[in-house]
Amino acid sequence: MEDQDSLSATEQAELMALVARSRDRDAFARLFRHFAPRLISYMRKLGTDEENTEGLVQDVMFSLWQQAGSYNPDKSYVSSWVFAIARNRRIDRFRRQKLASFDQNQIENQVDLAPGQDQEIEHQEVEALLRESIESLPEDQSRLLQLAFYDDLTHKEIALLENLPLGTVKSRLRLAINKLRRTLGHSLFQFKG
Repeated sequence: MEDQDSLSATEQAELMALVARSRDRDAFARLFRHFAPRLISYMRKLGTDEENTEGLVQDVMFSLWQQAGSYNPDKSYVSSWVFAIARNRRIDRFRRQKLASFDQNQIENQVDLAPGQDQEIEHQEVEALLRESIESLPEDQSRLLQLAFYDDLTHKEIALLENLPLGTVKSRLRLAINKLRRTLGHSLFQFKG
């Protein structure tokens, strides 16, 4: 039985455009029905309690409504954008909660563990090389890599989100990772040398 609230990536982008252009409430409602249960599942998978999960999902969907105009379909899929907002909101909420219970003396006595500037530059270069390699993959493979590694979704969640069989998700990810190994193995070796 197919999920009636499931939307393809193309449908998600079209609905986002409607929300951004004309504040289309029906389009937003469809996006809400699609993403809310997936966000709840994602938050629970990360161990977020019930109270925080509800608040975070509402906050993410409110952000989708408010910031629909800032979504750029050339940079990411709607689902990647939404899950990035969710991940960031969750991190922000737990940081605020942690800081609220953190003693000011503990903050003042913390050692700065930021990486050196040279490490940061090297990290940025490797990240750019990785991003370029992922973008060179076929779209179906790069999309699944994005969901698995950047959005931290399980294979099962990706299959549900993308409306694909679980075996297809696993095989596309395996192909993509093997291609990256072949491409980056030589590049990273040369980069480090």
